[in-house]
Amino acid sequence: MTDVKFTTVILTALVDSINPCAIGVLVLLISTLLMLSENKKKLLITGLIYVAAVYVTYFLAGIGLLTIIHHLQIGEAVSVMVGFLVIFLGFVEIKDFFWYGKGFSLTIPARYIDTIKKYSKDATTWGAIVLGILVAAVELPCTGGPYLAITTILAEKFDFTAVMYLVIYNFIFILPLLVIVILAYFGTQAVKIKTWKDKYKKWMRLFTGLLLIGLGVLLILYARGIISLG
Repeated sequence: MTDVKFTTVILTALVDSINPCAIGVLVLLISTLLMLSENKKKLLITGLIYVAAVYVTYFLAGIGLLTIIHHLQIGEAVSVMVGFLVIFLGFVEIKDFFWYGKGFSLTIPARYIDTIKKYSKDATTWGAIVLGILVAAVELPCTGGPYLAITTILAEKFDFTAVMYLVIYNFIFILPLLVIVILAYFGTQAVKIKTWKDKYKKWMRLFTGLLLIGLGVLLILYARGIISLG
């Protein structure tokens, strides 16, 4: 696993993992748990269930995308279009570095915020599962660009290696969420995590934007046969 494709998957996952959407919802869930109970074991279990639900949902979505793209056998033109779309999303993210929240932004749609808050207050196993699935589904505007690019690249050869790359990608994606749960379990206050997220949110957007532009260019060059990721 030392080829360019693997390196691309790892770097993309690392940047994609610091998206503020999933982190923000997890902070909300932890804040609710801390208010409702001093039971750190419950906080740990519920937090891990939420993270696991996000992982499973994203992984299954990735398998679905791989299957669809592979069987459609999309040609060069479609791959180039995906590349330009990813580049456009990258510029939107960079716009938010300078003018966050102004104009079109890649965020969780406002109509889902109240629903997310509702399930965050349901500090149960099923509540955490539903919240994880819901967040993974509705935060695609935040994270869909990198995932679309990676699945398009992997779909050229849908085999065991491609699935393993997807397993690794999604594990890296949820690593920051695991770290936050563990920090909260050992006493870090949710407000400190939220302050950190808000402080570096625009930098997360910048890094994601630069990544998307790079991925878009890479996808276009790859689709045209100019470079190889094998």
